[in-house]
Amino acid sequence: MDLSRRLQGEPPVLPIYLTDKYPNLGAFQNLKTASENHIAFRPESIDAMKVPCELKGFRTIFSSFHHFSPDEACVILQNAVDANQSIGIFEITRRAPFTIALMFPWALILFLCTPLIRPFRWSRLLWTYLVPIIPFVVLFDGVVSCLRTYPPEELREITEKLTATEYQWETGEHLGAHGKMPITYLIGHPRAFVPPR
Repeated sequence: MDLSRRLQGEPPVLPIYLTDKYPNLGAFQNLKTASENHIAFRPESIDAMKVPCELKGFRTIFSSFHHFSPDEACVILQNAVDANQSIGIFEITRRAPFTIALMFPWALILFLCTPLIRPFRWSRLLWTYLVPIIPFVVLFDGVVSCLRTYPPEELREITEKLTATEYQWETGEHLGAHGKMPITYLIGHPRAFVPPR
């Protein structure tokens, strides 16, 4: 939501829509309310590999591109190219020992935070403390996500397979200030489009 506020400015001028193949409408509605209606959502299922042609604008995928196989990733990017729409991919996970090691304390934090999660559920305590399935799943998912994340060179290889003569791609890692995690990114846009800086 902080990003949406930075992009919106005062008064808000940039519409932001959340989409998903399996939309969690309750979560979407909560975000819309918390953002004071600066963020909207599409309630229908929208597949990133077959985005409806009436959805125009800068497409973004945050921290989930690693869920797609190289062939599926190629289809997602080609769909944006075919629609002549810009797209940005951003991943905080990395296939690097330090990032993978960070998944262990992240899973351990659950032992401290679980009693504070609302709404309170006894079952959550059971699966965290007595049978620590939840911390294990969080750890497993985090490590696998790191191992599946595409580094910039693999993202470049994917873009080289696309049919996109009038399209420009930029990929790399943005190094955050003050020890923040680097973010791997891929940004593609028609050559006529000038992305904001």
